[in-house]
Amino acid sequence: MLGRVNHVAIAVPDLATAAESYRTMLGANVTEPQALPEHGVTVVFVTLPNTKVELLEPLGAASPIAAFLAKNPAGGMHHICYEVADIIAARDRLKEAGARVLGDGTPKIGAHGKPVLFLHPKDFQGTLIELEEV
Repeated sequence: MLGRVNHVAIAVPDLATAAESYRTMLGANVTEPQALPEHGVTVVFVTLPNTKVELLEPLGAASPIAAFLAKNPAGGMHHICYEVADIIAARDRLKEAGARVLGDGTPKIGAHGKPVLFLHPKDFQGTLIELEEV
């Protein structure tokens, strides 16, 4: 069911500073900021030869990232995103196996313009999982 790792997401308190660190210290290619109001975040992607790193900061006080940063003020790894060929089939298979899909189970459009779902971290060894249809 799982495809390749699409990205690893890191929550940061200051997106501009984090992006600049990746650009100048690591020599990375970093995309322009993209606001995703439906998800409550602003993101940039660090593009790598084999995957991406998503840097994300809260977009508004109600953002789930704001709650994460309240517990982890310096930031940290937030989730890992795996690619799937059919997000509805993956969702249904996971639910049948007892995994909890966050929200109402309806995929939302993610930063890459493709459907995404999130799976409860308690079902995956404390790691929030994002699935993205490719």
